Amino acid sequence: MPADDLAPYRTQTWTVTKPTASGRDGIVVAQNREAAEAGAAILARGGNAADAAFATAFALAAVEPWNSGLGGIGFALVLPPGAGAATVVDFGPVSSRNTRVADYPLTGAVKRDLFTWPEVAGDRNVHGPLSFCIPSAVAGYAALHEAFGTGLPVADLLGPALALARRGLAQDWFTTLKIASSASVLRLYEESARIYLPGGLPPVPPYQGMPGFLPLGRLAETLERLAEAGLRDFYEGGIAQELAADIAALGGVIDREDLAGCRAVIRDAPTIAWGEDHLVHTAGGLTAAPTLAEVIAGMGGAARSSGAPDAAWFARLSTVMREAYARRLAGLGAAQGSARESAETCTTHITVVDRDGMLVSMTTTLLSSMGSRVVLPKTGILMNNGVMWFDPRPDSANPIAPGARPLCNMCPVIVTPRDGDGPRLAAGASGGRRILASVYQTLAFLLDFGMDPHEAAHAPRIDVSGPDGTSADARLSPEIRTALAAAGPLAVVEHGVLPINFACPNFVRVDASGATGCSDVQSPWSAAVAASAEDRTRSA
Repeated sequence: MPADDLAPYRTQTWTVTKPTASGRDGIVVAQNREAAEAGAAILARGGNAADAAFATAFALAAVEPWNSGLGGIGFALVLPPGAGAATVVDFGPVSSRNTRVADYPLTGAVKRDLFTWPEVAGDRNVHGPLSFCIPSAVAGYAALHEAFGTGLPVADLLGPALALARRGLAQDWFTTLKIASSASVLRLYEESARIYLPGGLPPVPPYQGMPGFLPLGRLAETLERLAEAGLRDFYEGGIAQELAADIAALGGVIDREDLAGCRAVIRDAPTIAWGEDHLVHTAGGLTAAPTLAEVIAGMGGAARSSGAPDAAWFARLSTVMREAYARRLAGLGAAQGSARESAETCTTHITVVDRDGMLVSMTTTLLSSMGSRVVLPKTGILMNNGVMWFDPRPDSANPIAPGARPLCNMCPVIVTPRDGDGPRLAAGASGGRRILASVYQTLAFLLDFGMDPHEAAHAPRIDVSGPDGTSADARLSPEIRTALAAAGPLAVVEHGVLPINFACPNFVRVDASGATGCSDVQSPWSAAVAASAEDRTRSA
């Protein structure tokens, strides 16, 4: 039989479901169950959603280090109980004031990695010390705690993260997969290789029994110091001194002055009208929010079938999103190339609601999987590679520059009813340019088609990551796939663990009966965790 006559290859032949969590005492949803449990434990102790998001974010640094951590950046949205307007905690990417365009010479080739950029000599914008943006995550988490927390001591909120860091990273199959995906670059950096490539190879789980745990360098010591000395020690104290010394020794340009000047910005959240009944609160600015607004406007008035989107709806969404991306890439910086992303992104999303109804939606990232791939030896911190967000062409609209902010793809959202009566939602996703499509469809499934949270989390989606085509989940009906193919270039793909063809969304829905949350179905470690034993989970 000729190879062309074979059926499309499939990586999996099972049907995967993910439990939802429901209750009235609060829910934490994250891409790692242990981190979500850390946040839920804070809720159970009387902390609020901001406290729980703080604890969850720090815990993720120890249990999911390739996606986020102390060396990262991000955005959070907060909606206090009873409030009609959300607030942004902006700790987005900013380059060092010492950044020099001359440090990123072009080779003349095209780099087809996370973004289709012109290639920089030595990939120094992709990995290594010149790929770092200023690590603002700790400043962002601190601002969240100070502005919206209950006043629980930082040491208490860091307790779960510290315990997990002392234990180490679970040495299971998913860890092996994630480390192996970055091993060719991790091996270039001494501390990274020492931690993640023991014996020169990715760690593997035992053939049977329980997996062991991988030590995480000096991360636990850094968390312990933050608990004792306070969070500003990261920027102005002993940790800052160690960060600056390691970065300088490696040839990086972020220094003590960059760190001392790092602050999160708290501002009002812009809103987008979703029909006549809802408002979508966003992080605005150089996130995916402006393009989300275009997609919402373009889908206004789209015919809606009962219960689930039909072929015509998906075809229209495909067209609207491709057109919106064409404008985004041209008007917001020609930034991020025209081809779909081909490498793993390294982002995580946390969604929290507490017993009083405060909602937090926070997206944090190292950008690429394992970020810069550089672990700083004195602190155990894995650094971001945020410089990769810039177009390395000096004449671009999104150029590498000192003290600059690049265009990024994060899209945390909170949805409120216009009249104050009705469900509220908080949602977001990881997945680079795939984030936007997943967030829009998650909201549409819940708001426009009346799906319950379990149905919405499990419904097949499309992805549009640029103007050139659409990817369709192979589970979509033949009728829908035919309509999508008629609307433009189409690839039919699996929604699985790897390759990653769709973003990883999670959300919480709150109404008069309580709250329900669900995490990404295909993320092996993800979970929604309720805050009390009386709360319940539901699976298919």
